[in-house]
Amino acid sequence: MKTAFWLNASFTVLELVGGILSNSTAIITDAIHDFGDTIAIGSGVWLEKLSKKGRNPTYSYGFKRFSLLSAILLSGFLLTGSSIMLVKSALDLFSPKVVDDQLMLAMAVIGIVVNGIGFWRIYKEERNHGNNSKAVMLHLLEDVLGWVAVLIGSIIIYFTGWYWIDPLLSILIALFIISRTIPNLVASAKIFLQAVPDDVLVENIQNEILSVNGVHTIHDVHIWTMDGDYHVMSLHIVLEEKNAEKEESILQQVVSIAEKYNVKHPTVQFEANNYNCRFVDC
Repeated sequence: MKTAFWLNASFTVLELVGGILSNSTAIITDAIHDFGDTIAIGSGVWLEKLSKKGRNPTYSYGFKRFSLLSAILLSGFLLTGSSIMLVKSALDLFSPKVVDDQLMLAMAVIGIVVNGIGFWRIYKEERNHGNNSKAVMLHLLEDVLGWVAVLIGSIIIYFTGWYWIDPLLSILIALFIISRTIPNLVASAKIFLQAVPDDVLVENIQNEILSVNGVHTIHDVHIWTMDGDYHVMSLHIVLEEKNAEKEESILQQVVSIAEKYNVKHPTVQFEANNYNCRFVDC
């Protein structure tokens, strides 16, 4: 990921200069995207280390949620930059500017090579692909495909002189970035708001816990996620009878059920049988 970061950072500067010299809005738009990718990769490398620091008295769950700050800030940057370029490109579409198609072609080739190398390095060297490395690989793969589009566009401009292809490509790139950024922003906001993770089936968990021998009812079931991967659950279990040995057996079964649904941090409170309801908010 460090190699991918430095490749991306260096190329972003080169891309911005190339976009200005070639007068290509498509390249400048992608430079904004690559700058965002550079931040994402750098944050991924830094947060990968930070997330391993563990807990302290101030951050009792550790530093896992710090990655969301980066995701939200990055999403805001990408949405702002892409929206500006979208408006500019739409105006240029009706009065296209002359672009240097040969420089545009050269930049596309370099873009494909640089992002391709970054993708391949992470794919080959990151043995266990976590969320960070998977996200970075996806970014780089998207960049490769974007540069393939720029390459095709530069060839079309070279043979036809259709300079409106450049702002059209910029619009398509901006729309693509926005289409991928908004869902990511929404997902990050849901995590901050402690929504139930999409991959956790709460009703199934409740039904399985209720089927455990010795469990009378359950209530106050809360499930949320720290960073989209580390899920947390708390619940109250009303026992058919109070028994320390039975509680230990039930607890182990509840932990196993939680792990089955990717809930890695369950907290269980046992209560005596004085409830006549099932599930949440009794």
